[in-house]
Amino acid sequence: MSTEPSKTAQDTGPGTPGGAETGPGTPGGAETGRHADAPAAWDHDAGTTELAGMTGTTAADAPEAVPAGGDVPEGEATGGDVPEREAADGESEGEAAADGPSGEGTAAEGAQVSEAEAELLAQQIERERIERRKAQKQGPVEAGAKLSGTAADLLAAVRAVESGARPVRATVFEEAEPAPRRPAPEPVRRAPVAAPAEAAPAPEAVGAVREVLVRGGAPEALAGPAAAVLGEGAAEALRADPWQLLRVAGVRPEQADGFARSLLGPETGPDDGRRGRAVTVWLLEQAATAGHTALDLPALTAALARQGVPDAETAVQDAIAEADVLVFQDALDDGRQAPATPPAAAAGTGDDGEDPEDGDDGEERPVRVLVGLERYALAEESLADGLARLVGSVPKQDGSTADWERAAGSAEGAAADLIRAVAGHGLVLHTGGAASAAEPAALLRAARSLGLRAWAATHGPTGRDSLAALLGGSGGAEESGVTTVGGLLSGAEGPGRDAEGTLALDLLVVLDAPQLDVETAALLTESLPDGARLVLAGDPGVLGSAGPGRVFGDLLASRVCPQVASRRPDPGPLGELVSGIGAGELLQVEAPGKEVVIVPVRDAGEAVHRTVQLVVDSVPRAIGVPAEETQVITPGHGGAVGTRALNAALKERLNPGPGRFGGFDPGDRIAYSPVPGRTVPGRVLRADAEGLHLSCAGEAVLVPRERVERSVRHGWALTAHQAVGCRWPAVVVVLPGDAAGLLSRPWVYTAFGRADRHLSVVHGVEQALPRAVAEVPAKPRTTRLPALLAPQRAATADG
Repeated sequence: MSTEPSKTAQDTGPGTPGGAETGPGTPGGAETGRHADAPAAWDHDAGTTELAGMTGTTAADAPEAVPAGGDVPEGEATGGDVPEREAADGESEGEAAADGPSGEGTAAEGAQVSEAEAELLAQQIERERIERRKAQKQGPVEAGAKLSGTAADLLAAVRAVESGARPVRATVFEEAEPAPRRPAPEPVRRAPVAAPAEAAPAPEAVGAVREVLVRGGAPEALAGPAAAVLGEGAAEALRADPWQLLRVAGVRPEQADGFARSLLGPETGPDDGRRGRAVTVWLLEQAATAGHTALDLPALTAALARQGVPDAETAVQDAIAEADVLVFQDALDDGRQAPATPPAAAAGTGDDGEDPEDGDDGEERPVRVLVGLERYALAEESLADGLARLVGSVPKQDGSTADWERAAGSAEGAAADLIRAVAGHGLVLHTGGAASAAEPAALLRAARSLGLRAWAATHGPTGRDSLAALLGGSGGAEESGVTTVGGLLSGAEGPGRDAEGTLALDLLVVLDAPQLDVETAALLTESLPDGARLVLAGDPGVLGSAGPGRVFGDLLASRVCPQVASRRPDPGPLGELVSGIGAGELLQVEAPGKEVVIVPVRDAGEAVHRTVQLVVDSVPRAIGVPAEETQVITPGHGGAVGTRALNAALKERLNPGPGRFGGFDPGDRIAYSPVPGRTVPGRVLRADAEGLHLSCAGEAVLVPRERVERSVRHGWALTAHQAVGCRWPAVVVVLPGDAAGLLSRPWVYTAFGRADRHLSVVHGVEQALPRAVAEVPAKPRTTRLPALLAPQRAATADG
C-alpha cells in the first residue's frame, strides 16, 4: 500500500510523507479542537440539539450518535454540526415533510408531481392511516407483568387517559391487569394521488406569532415555522405555554426557558409542569433523530433530570396524561437483562391460575418499560403486523416447484440459495457487500422468466442506475424494473398500484435495506398485495437509516424468516480492506495499482491542503480518475476540516465564482436533499427567478428560491451518511485529528466502501483508526420491533 498516487516535484507540499509505505493505522499527528461548530444562543439555523445534557446532531449525519436509552457519554462530542437532515434547516423529519409539496418539482415537461412531492404525499397518507388506527383503538395499551413503583404508576396513567380522566399520582400503586397486544386493524389502502402544494400559514397568524416572539425575546424568523407547527391559535398557545416553542425544530430547552421567563415573569422555574411535558417530548424527538423509536424509562427520566426537570417521573406522567407520549411494556425473553426499572409486584393470576408473564418455571419474565412518541410507536406496530402477514402467508404460486428448482439450478452459489428461499417464503433476507448485488439480480431474472411481476427498489438513483446496468436493460432503470424506494411508494416510478391500492407486483426486492426507517418500511409492507414476496437485501455493516428504527438489523436478529448470506467477496485490494474492516480488523493490503493510498497529515490546514491536492491533481494524474468523479468524505459538516471548509476550498480550485445564487454558481457540485434524510448528488445547471436548476442522476430538478438554503449544499465533500448507497470511481476519506472520537467500525466501513477503483485516506487520527475498527461497533438503537416480532419468532420455532 503506497503513501501517495504519485510523487513528483509538483506533488511535494507541507504534508508530503517522506518514508516507506504505511498502513491505515500510521500515526500522522493529532489535531486538537472540537469538530462541531458551536452555535450561538439563538442560532436556529445551526440545528444543534442536546440529549442527556450533551451536544449532538439533529439529523441523519449522526443517527448512531446516541446510545440505547438516549444517553451520551460525558465529555464526548458527537461531531459535525448537522449532517444531511440539516439541509432542512433544523426541521424535524415530520415538519420538513409537511413543507415539501410546496417547493419540490422537476423541470421535466408535462410532469404533474415531482418524486419528492409524491413521496411526501405518501408519507402524509401513512400518517393519516396512523390517525385512523389511533381512532380505532378500543383496548388499553399493552401492559405485561404486574409492576410497582414508577412503571405501575405510568401504566395507571395510561388507563386513566384511555378512560378520559386525568390520572391520579398515587403513592400506593395499583397493579395492572395484563392484556395481550391487540392486533392492528387492517389498514385502509389508498393509492396516492397528486397533492396540491400545502398552504403557508396565514399572514395574520404569522404576524400574531411574531408579536409574541418579539415580546419573549425570540428571533422573528421563528414566526413562520412556529405558526406552521402549532397551527391555528399558535400565538395563544405560546402565550399560555411558552415551552411549546420546543416543538419548532432547532429550538433548545435553554432557549425556550428564556422565552418563557420573558413572557411569564422571573418567578417561572424549572418545576413548571408545562416545561416538564415539553422537554419530555423534545427528548424523544431528539432520540428519534439518533435512531431510537422509544427510550427506556430510566434513561428518559435520567435525561430529564439532566435537563433540570426536578420531578422527572411526574413530567413523564403528565406527558402521558396529555397524550403527548405512549408507554409500553416489552417482555425480555431473549436473555437480555431488563433495565433498572422498579421491581415487579407480587404475581397475580390469569384465568388458569398462572401469571401470563410467568415462564415455564413459574418465574416472572423480565420486562422493560419504554416511552415513545405515538408516530413511531404505531408505525413500528404496523410494520410488525405487515411482516407477520408476509411471514405467515402462502406466496402466490407462479410457476411450479420444478420450475423454481430449474431456475435455482441455473444460478451459481448463494444466488441459487436465494431463489430456493424465495420460492417458498413470503419474506427473505439477503446479506452481502457491493458485489453481492449480482445475486438479487439473478433472482429478478429468474422470477421474470417464471412470469412474476418482479421489481427492485434501491435507496437512491445512483444505486437504481447501477442495478439497472447490472441487469443489462437497454431502456434504462424503468424498463429494467428498478426504481427508488421513494419513487415506488409515491407512484412516480415503478408498476403503480392496482384497484385496491396495493403495488401491482408479485415480488419486490429492496436493496440498501439497512437504510429503511420504520415509517418507510411500514408503508412498504402495507403496500404489498396478499401472496406477494418481499426480499430485503443489504450490507449489515454499513451505517443505519437516517430515520428512527433498525429494521434490517432487528429482522436479522429476530430470525423470523430465511436468511441467505452471500459468499461473493468484493474484488481486489479495496474489497480485501473493506472486508477486513467488517470483521473488525484493519488490514495492510497489497495495492500494486495504488488502489489504496495513505496520506499522513499533522494538522487541519495540512489536511485541507492535501485533500485538495489529491482531488485536483494527484488522483487524476496518477490514477486516471477526473476530479468530477472523485468524492471526498469527512466525518462532519462543521470544524476546520468539515464539509463546509472542504467544499469552500474545492470550489475555489475547481469552480471559482461569486456564488451568484445563494452561494452557488453553474457547474457547482451539490448534495440535494429532496426530503429529510435523503441526499442525491448533482450539479448546478443555472439559476433564475424561479430558483436553482439542478441535474441529479440525469434528471432535471428545480429547487424554488425559498428552499435552496435548507435543501442544497455543495457536494464535493459529503459525510458518510450522505454518501451511503452511492459509489464513486475514486474516494478521498479525510480523518482529521479531532475526528478520532467520532469514528466507529460502521463509519469507517461505510466511508471506505464507497470507492470502486481507488481510495486515498488523509490520515491524522493516529491509532484511533485501527482502535475504532477493532473496538467501536455500531451504537445500539432502542426499538420495539424485536419484542413485537417475538410471537412470530416463537411460531416459526414451533413450526
